Amino acid sequence: MQIKLHSKLKLLTVLIFVLFIGTNSAFAQINAVKNLPKYDNQKYHFGFLIGFNFADFKITHIPDFATADSIFRVEPLGQSGFNLGIVTNMRLAENWDLRFVPDLQFSQRDLEYTFYVNGSPESTEIKAIESTYLNFPIDLKFKSNRVGNYRAYVTAGVKYGIDMVSQKKVENLDSELVKLERQDYGYSIGVGFDFYLQMFKFSPEIKMFTGLRNLKADDPLIYSTSIDKLNSKTFLLSFTFE
Repeated sequence: MQIKLHSKLKLLTVLIFVLFIGTNSAFAQINAVKNLPKYDNQKYHFGFLIGFNFADFKITHIPDFATADSIFRVEPLGQSGFNLGIVTNMRLAENWDLRFVPDLQFSQRDLEYTFYVNGSPESTEIKAIESTYLNFPIDLKFKSNRVGNYRAYVTAGVKYGIDMVSQKKVENLDSELVKLERQDYGYSIGVGFDFYLQMFKFSPEIKMFTGLRNLKADDPLIYSTSIDKLNSKTFLLSFTFE
């Protein structure tokens, strides 16, 4: 629990710092000479994305979990990872864009199991679950009016992902293995800033993804049977260059 809290505090600190820098930079650019003055008149823009994610689970326990014989508690432990993607942006209107940003997401999520030993919750095991997702997100982007070389924006959209290293179909001869479904989907919301530089547009963004699919694969081992549902919960701090 302390590891999980420490990781979340570090992530929150980074996000607050990025927002603080972005806001102060925006005020500094109000009276600046406009860079890329015709940029927003173009129908399409392309670029690339690099990002840092914090992947976690939302756990729903089985109804009779409290009466389980051997497992006392199951807790998710989020871990950090990174994303690499390609940006395709289509202008819909003055303040509206449609964005398709397929990316590779390298992430890890841990599950911490606490077992009963002689009637007391003493033994703890952590199961690491690594994933490499090929994601296909589609987002609607609403932008504020441009002020100097700056815009603020919000996004909302949906995402479908395929775990390229899913072990769902692997024969589970190793009791350490926790299987997940290969495909995931859900919705996301985000907020960010567009900074118009001399040669390109730079955009830091914070996005939260909530998975709607139950990722727990059918498996008779105790590590899976103690859980009813596993849903994705991911935070992404990204930087796009367009």
